[in-house]
Amino acid sequence: MGISQEELGERAALHRTYVSDVEAGKRNLSLQSLDRLARALDSSLSSVFDAIDAQAGTSLARTQKSPSQVADILLAEDNPRDVELTLAAFKRAKLANPIRVARDGAEALDLILVRHVVPDIVLLDLQLPKVSGLEVLRRLKTEERTRNIPVIILTVSRKSEDFRAARQLGADAYIVKPLEFENFSEVAPRLDFSWALLESDTKALV
Repeated sequence: MGISQEELGERAALHRTYVSDVEAGKRNLSLQSLDRLARALDSSLSSVFDAIDAQAGTSLARTQKSPSQVADILLAEDNPRDVELTLAAFKRAKLANPIRVARDGAEALDLILVRHVVPDIVLLDLQLPKVSGLEVLRRLKTEERTRNIPVIILTVSRKSEDFRAARQLGADAYIVKPLEFENFSEVAPRLDFSWALLESDTKALV
Protein backbone atom coordinates (compact mmCIF):
# COMPACT_ATOMS: atom_id res chain seq x y z
CA MET A 1 0.00 0.00 0.00
CA GLY A 2 3.07 2.23 -0.02
CA ILE A 3 2.74 3.44 3.57
CA SER A 4 5.48 3.71 6.16
CA GLN A 5 5.72 1.78 9.42
CA GLU A 6 5.03 5.05 11.20
CA GLU A 7 1.81 5.64 9.24
CA LEU A 8 0.71 2.02 9.72
CA GLY A 9 1.34 2.33 13.46
CA GLU A 10 -0.72 5.53 13.55
CA ARG A 11 -3.61 3.93 11.70
CA ALA A 12 -3.54 0.91 14.01
CA ALA A 13 -3.03 2.95 17.20
CA LEU A 14 0.26 1.10 17.78
CA HIS A 15 3.72 2.50 18.37
CA ARG A 16 6.01 2.57 15.33
CA THR A 17 8.67 0.53 17.13
CA TYR A 18 6.06 -2.14 17.84
CA VAL A 19 5.35 -2.42 14.12
CA SER A 20 9.05 -2.59 13.26
CA ASP A 21 9.62 -5.24 15.95
CA VAL A 22 6.81 -7.33 14.47
CA GLU A 23 8.31 -7.02 10.99
CA ALA A 24 11.73 -8.01 12.34
CA GLY A 25 10.28 -11.03 14.13
CA LYS A 26 11.22 -9.68 17.56
CA ARG A 27 7.68 -9.54 18.91
CA ASN A 28 4.68 -11.89 18.88
CA LEU A 29 1.35 -10.40 17.91
CA SER A 30 -1.66 -10.60 20.17
CA LEU A 31 -5.00 -11.15 18.45
CA GLN A 32 -5.98 -7.62 19.35
CA SER A 33 -2.89 -6.10 17.69
CA LEU A 34 -3.33 -8.32 14.64
CA ASP A 35 -6.94 -7.14 14.37
CA ARG A 36 -5.83 -3.50 14.63
CA LEU A 37 -3.22 -3.96 11.91
CA ALA A 38 -5.68 -5.76 9.65
CA ARG A 39 -8.23 -2.96 10.02
CA ALA A 40 -5.52 -0.34 9.39
CA LEU A 41 -4.84 -2.11 6.09
CA ASP A 42 -8.56 -2.15 5.22
CA SER A 43 -8.63 -5.90 5.79
CA SER A 44 -9.91 -8.33 8.46
CA LEU A 45 -8.61 -11.12 10.67
CA SER A 46 -10.26 -13.70 8.46
CA SER A 47 -8.60 -12.28 5.34
CA VAL A 48 -5.21 -12.28 7.05
CA PHE A 49 -5.54 -15.94 7.98
CA ASP A 50 -6.80 -16.77 4.49
CA ALA A 51 -3.62 -15.23 3.06
CA ILE A 52 -1.48 -17.24 5.48
CA ASP A 53 -3.32 -20.40 4.46
CA ALA A 54 -2.72 -19.68 0.79
CA GLN A 55 1.01 -19.17 1.36
CA ALA A 56 1.51 -22.13 3.66
CA GLY A 57 -0.87 -24.47 1.87
CA THR A 58 -2.46 -25.33 5.21
CA SER A 59 -5.85 -24.69 6.74
CA LEU A 60 -6.35 -22.85 10.02
CA ALA A 61 -9.25 -23.53 12.36
CA ARG A 62 -12.38 -22.08 10.80
CA THR A 63 -15.87 -23.10 9.91
CA GLN A 64 -14.81 -25.72 7.37
CA LYS A 65 -13.10 -27.68 10.11
CA SER A 66 -14.94 -30.39 11.94
CA PRO A 67 -16.00 -29.62 15.54
CA SER A 68 -13.35 -32.00 16.88
CA GLN A 69 -10.62 -29.82 15.34
CA VAL A 70 -11.83 -26.58 16.91
CA ALA A 71 -11.24 -25.94 20.58
CA ASP A 72 -14.29 -26.26 22.81
CA ILE A 73 -14.42 -23.84 25.73
CA LEU A 74 -16.11 -24.38 29.08
CA LEU A 75 -17.09 -21.20 30.91
CA ALA A 76 -17.71 -21.93 34.60
CA GLU A 77 -19.47 -18.77 35.78
CA ASP A 78 -22.58 -18.24 37.92
CA ASN A 79 -23.05 -14.50 37.37
CA PRO A 80 -25.46 -14.03 34.41
CA ARG A 81 -24.02 -10.59 33.68
CA ASP A 82 -20.45 -11.92 33.48
CA VAL A 83 -21.63 -14.77 31.23
CA GLU A 84 -23.29 -12.24 28.95
CA LEU A 85 -20.17 -10.03 28.84
CA THR A 86 -17.90 -12.99 28.08
CA LEU A 87 -20.06 -14.26 25.23
CA ALA A 88 -20.32 -10.72 23.88
CA ALA A 89 -16.52 -10.38 23.93
CA PHE A 90 -16.18 -13.52 21.81
CA LYS A 91 -18.88 -12.28 19.45
CA ARG A 92 -17.20 -8.90 18.96
CA ALA A 93 -13.88 -10.63 18.24
CA LYS A 94 -15.55 -12.91 15.65
CA LEU A 95 -14.39 -15.96 17.62
CA ALA A 96 -16.77 -18.85 17.08
CA ASN A 97 -15.25 -21.51 19.30
CA PRO A 98 -18.15 -23.44 20.86
CA ILE A 99 -18.73 -22.27 24.44
CA ARG A 100 -20.56 -24.38 27.02
CA VAL A 101 -21.62 -22.62 30.23
CA ALA A 102 -21.62 -24.30 33.66
CA ARG A 103 -23.51 -22.24 36.26
CA ASP A 104 -21.78 -23.72 39.33
CA GLY A 105 -18.78 -25.82 40.28
CA ALA A 106 -20.77 -29.02 40.68
CA GLU A 107 -22.11 -28.72 37.14
CA ALA A 108 -18.60 -28.10 35.78
CA LEU A 109 -17.20 -31.20 37.50
CA ASP A 110 -20.20 -33.28 36.43
CA LEU A 111 -19.72 -32.29 32.80
CA ILE A 112 -16.01 -33.07 32.76
CA LEU A 113 -15.51 -35.95 35.19
CA VAL A 114 -18.87 -37.76 34.98
CA ARG A 115 -20.33 -36.99 31.57
CA HIS A 116 -16.86 -36.83 29.97
CA VAL A 117 -17.54 -33.57 28.15
CA VAL A 118 -13.86 -32.62 28.18
CA PRO A 119 -13.21 -29.06 26.93
CA ASP A 120 -9.98 -27.86 25.36
CA ILE A 121 -9.85 -24.89 27.69
CA VAL A 122 -11.66 -23.83 30.88
CA LEU A 123 -12.53 -20.25 31.85
CA LEU A 124 -13.06 -20.61 35.61
CA ASP A 125 -14.58 -18.16 38.06
CA LEU A 126 -13.28 -18.74 41.58
CA GLN A 127 -16.47 -17.71 43.38
CA LEU A 128 -18.78 -20.53 42.28
CA PRO A 129 -21.71 -21.94 44.28
CA LYS A 130 -22.05 -25.59 45.36
CA VAL A 131 -18.39 -26.38 44.60
CA SER A 132 -15.84 -23.57 44.67
CA GLY A 133 -13.67 -22.66 41.71
CA LEU A 134 -10.60 -23.64 43.72
CA GLU A 135 -11.98 -27.14 44.28
CA VAL A 136 -12.85 -27.46 40.58
CA LEU A 137 -9.28 -26.43 39.71
CA ARG A 138 -7.81 -28.84 42.26
CA ARG A 139 -9.86 -31.75 40.89
CA LEU A 140 -8.97 -30.96 37.29
CA LYS A 141 -5.26 -30.69 38.02
CA THR A 142 -5.29 -33.86 40.14
CA GLU A 143 -7.02 -36.13 37.60
CA GLU A 144 -4.54 -37.56 35.09
CA ARG A 145 -6.81 -37.18 32.06
CA THR A 146 -7.71 -33.56 32.81
CA ARG A 147 -4.56 -32.09 34.36
CA ASN A 148 -3.30 -30.80 30.99
CA ILE A 149 -6.47 -28.86 30.17
CA PRO A 150 -5.52 -25.15 30.25
CA VAL A 151 -7.45 -23.35 32.99
CA ILE A 152 -7.77 -19.57 32.88
CA ILE A 153 -8.90 -18.08 36.18
CA LEU A 154 -11.49 -15.28 36.05
CA THR A 155 -10.92 -13.09 39.07
CA VAL A 156 -11.97 -9.68 40.33
CA SER A 157 -8.56 -9.12 41.91
CA ARG A 158 -5.05 -10.56 41.63
CA LYS A 159 -4.49 -9.74 45.30
CA SER A 160 -7.04 -12.12 46.78
CA GLU A 161 -6.08 -15.21 48.76
CA ASP A 162 -8.11 -17.33 46.35
CA PHE A 163 -6.08 -16.03 43.43
CA ARG A 164 -2.79 -16.95 45.10
CA ALA A 165 -4.16 -20.38 45.94
CA ALA A 166 -5.23 -20.87 42.30
CA ARG A 167 -1.70 -20.21 41.11
CA GLN A 168 -0.35 -22.75 43.56
CA LEU A 169 -2.88 -25.32 42.33
CA GLY A 170 -1.63 -24.96 38.76
CA ALA A 171 -3.83 -22.38 37.05
CA ASP A 172 -2.37 -21.67 33.62
CA ALA A 173 -3.30 -18.00 33.38
CA TYR A 174 -5.70 -15.42 34.77
CA ILE A 175 -7.94 -12.62 33.54
CA VAL A 176 -9.30 -9.83 35.71
CA LYS A 177 -13.04 -9.61 35.06
CA PRO A 178 -14.87 -8.58 33.03
CA LEU A 179 -13.34 -10.62 30.21
CA GLU A 180 -12.74 -8.49 27.14
CA PHE A 181 -11.06 -9.20 23.80
CA GLU A 182 -8.00 -7.23 24.88
CA ASN A 183 -7.22 -9.14 28.09
CA PHE A 184 -8.18 -12.50 26.57
CA SER A 185 -5.94 -11.96 23.53
CA GLU A 186 -2.99 -11.23 25.84
CA VAL A 187 -3.41 -14.64 27.48
CA ALA A 188 -4.52 -16.82 24.57
CA PRO A 189 -1.24 -16.94 22.59
CA ARG A 190 0.38 -18.82 25.50
CA LEU A 191 -2.18 -21.60 25.20
CA ASP A 192 -2.10 -24.25 22.50
CA PHE A 193 -5.56 -24.58 20.98
CA SER A 194 -7.30 -23.90 17.68
CA TRP A 195 -9.32 -20.79 16.91
CA ALA A 196 -12.50 -20.66 14.90
CA LEU A 197 -12.87 -17.34 13.15
CA LEU A 198 -16.27 -16.42 11.76
CA GLU A 199 -18.11 -13.43 10.41
CA SER A 200 -21.29 -14.69 12.08
CA ASP A 201 -22.43 -14.85 15.70
CA THR A 202 -20.68 -16.91 18.34
CA LYS A 203 -22.84 -19.83 19.42
CA ALA A 204 -23.10 -20.74 23.10
CA LEU A 205 -24.26 -24.07 24.41
CA VAL A 206 -25.98 -23.23 27.68
